[in-house]
Amino acid sequence: MSLVVVGSMAFDALETPFGKTDKIVGGAATYISLSSSYFVKPVNVVSVVGGDFDQDHIALMHKRDISTEGVQVKENEKSFFWSGRYFNDMNSRETLATELNVLGDFDPIIPESYQGCEYLMLGNLAPQVQRTVIERLNERPKLVVMDTMNFWMDIALDELKETMAMVDVLSINDEEARQLSGDYSLVKAAKKIMAMGPKFLIIKKGEHGALLFNEDKVFFAPALPLEEVFDPTGAGDTFAGGFIGYLASCNDTSFESMKRAVIYGSAMASFCVEKFGTERLKNLTKEEIENRVQQFVNLVQFDTVLQ
Repeated sequence: MSLVVVGSMAFDALETPFGKTDKIVGGAATYISLSSSYFVKPVNVVSVVGGDFDQDHIALMHKRDISTEGVQVKENEKSFFWSGRYFNDMNSRETLATELNVLGDFDPIIPESYQGCEYLMLGNLAPQVQRTVIERLNERPKLVVMDTMNFWMDIALDELKETMAMVDVLSINDEEARQLSGDYSLVKAAKKIMAMGPKFLIIKKGEHGALLFNEDKVFFAPALPLEEVFDPTGAGDTFAGGFIGYLASCNDTSFESMKRAVIYGSAMASFCVEKFGTERLKNLTKEEIENRVQQFVNLVQFDTVLQ
C-alpha cells in the first residue's frame, strides 16, 4: 500500500545523561520514514533540506526503498537545526537552539508519482503546511494521520483546528491533549478532541505507554521497561512510523488493527531510544522486531478466573 510521509529532515545536537553529540541527522520525516520502511515499501517522503544535508543519509533512505523525489534541496540554504539537553529523568528537556532555516517558508510539492497514495502521515509541521499537503492530493487517502505539538496550539490554534477537521487520526502527548481540550481527565479530553474532527486519537504518555481512543472504545499499550533510555529524541515519530507502516502493510484501518499498530509503533520506539539519533533504526531485522513485539504481548498477557 502506498504511503506518503511529510515532515522535517533536519540536524539535531543532543545532550543526555549518557553523553552528547555534534550535529546528527534527525527530523520527523527521517524517523517516520525509517520506521515505516520496515513494514511497507516504498515510503514516499515530502520534505525540504539545505545544501548542507548529509548525502550519506539520503543514500541510506534509498537503500531502504524510501523515495526522496518529494524532498526539495535548497543548495544555498541551511537545513532545519534543533539542539536540546535532556535531564536525568529523560522525560524533561530544554531547547538550546532552534533554527528553522529552509523550514521557515516550506511549500510542499507533491510529485505526480506520489498521487493516489492510500496512507498519509503528516509529521509535526505548521498546520497550514499539513493542510496544504492534503489539499494538493488529487484523491483523499484511505487514512490520514497527523502529529502536532503544543507550539502550534500556542501560536496557530485556529489553523490547527481547521487541519484537525480534515484528518482521521491525531497523535499527541498527554500534556498537549490537556492543553487542546482544557480538561485534565484524558478520557474527557479525548471526547472533546475527537469532536473536533479526528475519528481516532492517540495520546502518548512517554515511558508510561500510549492510549488509543475511538468513539467509546479505549485501548492502552504499556511502554516496554528498558534498562537504559539513551536518547528519547525521535521516539514519538518512530512510534508514528511503526503505527502507520503496520496499518499500510495490512491495509486494515479498523480499531482492532489500530490496537496492533499501537503495539508495533511502541516496539519501534523502544528500539529508537536505545542509541543516539537514528542509529538503532538503520539495520533492524524482522526477527528483532517480532521478538520485541512479543515482549509487549508478554507484558500484558495474563490468565485469570473471574468469580
